[in-house]
Parts: sequence; C-alpha cells; structure tokens
Amino acid sequence: MNTPLRRVSLAMMVLVVLLMVNDMYVQVIKADSYSNNPLNHRTLLTEYSEPRGLITATNGAPLATSVATTDSYKYLRQYPDGPMYAPVTGYFSLVYGASGMERIENSILNGSDDRLFVRRLSDLITGRNPSGGDVQLTIDPKVQEAAYNGMIAAGYSGAAVAIQPSTGQILAMVSTPSYDPNGLASHSTTTETNSWAATNPTSLSSPLINQPVQAAYQPGSTFKLIVAAAALNNNVDTENNADLPSASAITLPGTSTLMHNDDGETCPGGSGGMVTMKQALAASCNTAFATLAGRVGASALAAQAQKFGFGDNLSVPLSVVPSCLGPSTGGNCLNILNGTPGLYQSGIGQLNVQETPLQNALVAATIANGGVEMQPQLVKAILAPDLSTIQGFTPQVMNNNVMSPQVASTITDMMEASEANDGTVNKDPNITIASKTGTAEHGNNPKNTQPYGWYDAFAPGKDIAVAVVVTSGGSFDLATIGAKVAAPIARLMINAEAGGS
Repeated sequence: MNTPLRRVSLAMMVLVVLLMVNDMYVQVIKADSYSNNPLNHRTLLTEYSEPRGLITATNGAPLATSVATTDSYKYLRQYPDGPMYAPVTGYFSLVYGASGMERIENSILNGSDDRLFVRRLSDLITGRNPSGGDVQLTIDPKVQEAAYNGMIAAGYSGAAVAIQPSTGQILAMVSTPSYDPNGLASHSTTTETNSWAATNPTSLSSPLINQPVQAAYQPGSTFKLIVAAAALNNNVDTENNADLPSASAITLPGTSTLMHNDDGETCPGGSGGMVTMKQALAASCNTAFATLAGRVGASALAAQAQKFGFGDNLSVPLSVVPSCLGPSTGGNCLNILNGTPGLYQSGIGQLNVQETPLQNALVAATIANGGVEMQPQLVKAILAPDLSTIQGFTPQVMNNNVMSPQVASTITDMMEASEANDGTVNKDPNITIASKTGTAEHGNNPKNTQPYGWYDAFAPGKDIAVAVVVTSGGSFDLATIGAKVAAPIARLMINAEAGGS
C-alpha cells in the first residue's frame, strides 16, 4: 500500500474510533444526564405518556393522582387539597422538576424502579398499559386537617408536626403559608411560571420551604425539657429538690447582663428564694433553668441534646436540616459558645440554639416512649400498580438510651404540671396532656419582633406527640407566648388522633 492510501486509511480508522468513543460517551456516560435534562422534550413526552403512581395518606386517601388529558402530555398530575399536603407531596412540574416525595420516590412513581421490573416485563408481554407504583404515606388526614385548618383559620405562619411515639410514624406535617402544587403541575408553561413566581422562591419565607424539616428556630423554653433530661440523667438534680433560684432576675456569670423571667415575675411556689425543678418547669422560670444548665455543664448538655438527635442529618426520607447548639465547625454544631454566660442563655433555648419542629416533636415522642427514640418515618408502604406490597414499614429504634424509663416518667410528671398552666383552649377534659411551652426572641431587633410561640406535648397512653411553632401572624404581637398561639393548634391534633372532640 502506497503512502497516501496508508494515510487515508489511518485517518479513517481514527475517525471510526472517535465516533465509537463519542457514541459510548453519549449513550453510556452521559445517558442519564441527557435523559434527565429538562430541555429534553422526548424524555418529557415519555414521562407524561403513562399514568404516574399515586401518593396516598395512611388510609388510602389520594394526595397526588394522574388524570388523562387530550394534549401531547397525556397525563396531568393533580393534587386534591393541594396546599394542605404540599409540604409532604411536593410538586411534579414540566418546568421546575419535582420536590418532596414526588422527587424522592420518583422511580417508584414513574415505574422505572428495579423493584417494578417484573411488572414492566409483564406489561410488555400482555400489552397492558404500564403505570407507576404507589407510595402510601404515614400521614393521617384527620390529624393533618386539624393542624392545617387551625393554622389557616388563625392566620398563623409556622409549622406543626405529629408523631406516633411507639413507631416513629409521622402523622402530620404542616407548613404555613403553603402553596398549590396544581399550578406547578399545569401543562401550560405560562401557568407554571406564574405559579412559581407567586411562591416567591428566593425568599427565606417562601411557601416552598417545608418548615417542619427545612427550617430551624430558637426553641425557647421547650429546650428546658432537654436541660431537665440532662440534669436527671447525670444526677445533677431531682424533681422535688428546692435548690434553684426563684428570683425574677439573675446576673449572668462574669458579666453585668441580667436574665429575667417572663414579665419579670418571681418564680411561684418556692420558699426561701428557691424552687424545685418541677415548679420551675411548670412556671417556665428562666432564672432557675439557666442556673440548672450551668450546673449540668456544656459537655453534658451537648451530649444529651445529641442523644435526642441534635447535630444529625436525618432522612424521613425527606431531608431534615440539623438542629444545633451553635454554629457548625468542622461538621459539629453542638458547641455552646460564650462560656458560662452562653451556657445559661442556651439553657433557656436562646442564643445559638436552633431546632426544627420535627426534632422538637421527637423530644416529646421520646419522653412519651419511655426514653426510646424511634426513627421518624413518612413512608408506610411502597405498592405495585396492583396494590401488592413491594416494601412495608418496620419501626426502627434510633436511640434506645436517650434517658431511662424512670427519667422519662419524671419528666412526664413535670410536663403534666406544666400543662396545668398552659390554658384550656381546645382542651378535651377527657385527655391527659403533658406539655411544655416556649417563647423565643429572635432577629436583629428582638424586643420589637413577634417572638416564636412553641408548644411541645404528648398525650400519655394515646400514642401521639406533637410540636407546633407559630412564627408570625394572627392577632398576637410582642405578648405572644406558646400557650396562647401554639397550644390550641396542637390540642386540635391530639383531639383528632385520640378521639376527642
């Protein structure tokens, strides 16, 4: 072969090899990237050519469905009671992709999950129309509705969570203000774009933020439950030992800064200027619990918070932002800053303490469950299109040594005494409640900003624990306290689950 032909042949071989390499790159390495690209119209047509699986509540009530259409996208995603369940379902959008359980369980819902392989093969052989699997959630509609309707009726922004202490199943997950995922699921890009803009997606207060798991707030006096657990677990103090100051104000150690009780009141029930831990929790006395936190110590308090789940990256399977005691340093956010003064402030749920509503509900649930913390779970079952179970729910222990049963019983007794001071709105006299309220200052101008109002509670013997935080709204202002704003909402959830009116 002469030299020119040899060069042409070599060039052709190089081109063939390059084409093969490019083909492999496109079909193997970049296949998923191209397939999942929102600009890939073929992928969208394929995604919408088959009915997407249902998302249902624990009783089978549909929370997300697919209905046939006459346009090029053959099925439309719809959300009955969309805003009520949006924090859980999320949205499924042509333009904006998916969020919430729509995103996390996408492979099941669109039928591509390997666990549906036999079903897909059967559909191919029989000519049956393929469809996705269903996702059954642990959400109890009566509890979810009670919380959502209560928050909306009162005009509150905030979050509400209910958990079954014995199993960890999440019975309710509410975030207000909410949004309507039906607008984002429209086949009209104009409608979707307008709906997206209405959610104010770049705002820190956007309805797209699922507050129960994606937002952490100063917990205020509800954090005193963790201080009490640390004190009792480490034998620092007992429930009825009158050794904590009842003074209306104390000076933070090493400073000239005063810490006051709410409204500057002396902690009631004491004698000789001292109160018990039980009396201090019932009246939510800051001076007593700050002092108690100082005696517990920063390391023991941080260790106790960690046992409850602070610092963890939970998945339920929605991702949960960590609850923290201080700024994250090297992946650790359990450091309490500013020495003893910082410890005193942290002991009443202020300074850098940040807690998600889900974590606060877990605290109540763990006390209710005798000190055993169950893994929180939002998925009850994964179902095939024929409703056969692919994967069921099995309760999992997350920490079986948060506190002893005796300590849990003691804290329950203290919380029942606290509930006696928390008002009677929506309280069913036939249901015993153990609770702790909280009012947390926040922001750059805390004295002129509506505080967060918290209520953390459970119903002994009824297998439900709740946490509610009201961040703004309603007819309350700087006088906001958890007993006024959050407690009535939480009791609606407890009543709904426990059979009360």
